[in-house]
Amino acid sequence: MAVRAILRFPVAIRLGCCAAAALMLVAVPVAAQETRPAPDKPLKRQLEKPPEPPSKLPAIKADRTRGLDFLFGALKAAPDEASAKHVEARIWAQWMTTPSETVQLLMARVKAAVDAKQFDIALQLLDAIVKLRPDYTEAWNRRATVYYLKDDYDHALHDIEQVLAREPRHFGALAGLGMIMRDLGDDKRALDAFRKALAINPHLDKIPDLIKTLTEKVEGRDI
Repeated sequence: MAVRAILRFPVAIRLGCCAAAALMLVAVPVAAQETRPAPDKPLKRQLEKPPEPPSKLPAIKADRTRGLDFLFGALKAAPDEASAKHVEARIWAQWMTTPSETVQLLMARVKAAVDAKQFDIALQLLDAIVKLRPDYTEAWNRRATVYYLKDDYDHALHDIEQVLAREPRHFGALAGLGMIMRDLGDDKRALDAFRKALAINPHLDKIPDLIKTLTEKVEGRDI
């Protein structure tokens, strides 16, 4: 059964139905088609995407809110890069966790689709997750990233807004917002978003260099 046909079923009727659909989706191989970057895109733009969770996440405890408050404090106080990346991975693990086995299966399928550059399939899966669990912040964030990779900035910005409404400290979404604003030529708003992301996570890769470049463009060089 094709993925498109499976996703026409109403995902919110019963969790049992969603679980069956998810198992069928996982069994469907990734299609052979490939979404290629537009030829006129700069190479740097092709290789960039917002921060993502590491491939291997640590186990976490159940108290997510208290855990996140502690982890964000530890992230700012991390004495070195290795310590910061360890704390950052635990934050991503908190964001990624979900009590729904259906959502876990669908998110795994999303990762496989994105890795294979099957962005349309990834969006169909993420649409199903958002309908099933609209409170699951990371589905919105992941969908924003996929929209960004497709240069669909309107939808990406909408999903980033949803992420930040649920988790204002989401440094990945803030960095993604900065990338979109920069691509749209709004350097001031891009700089503001990057600065907010770095204030939350001082160990983000590439963001300090982007801030330096944009600061010179927006505010000028120091005399």
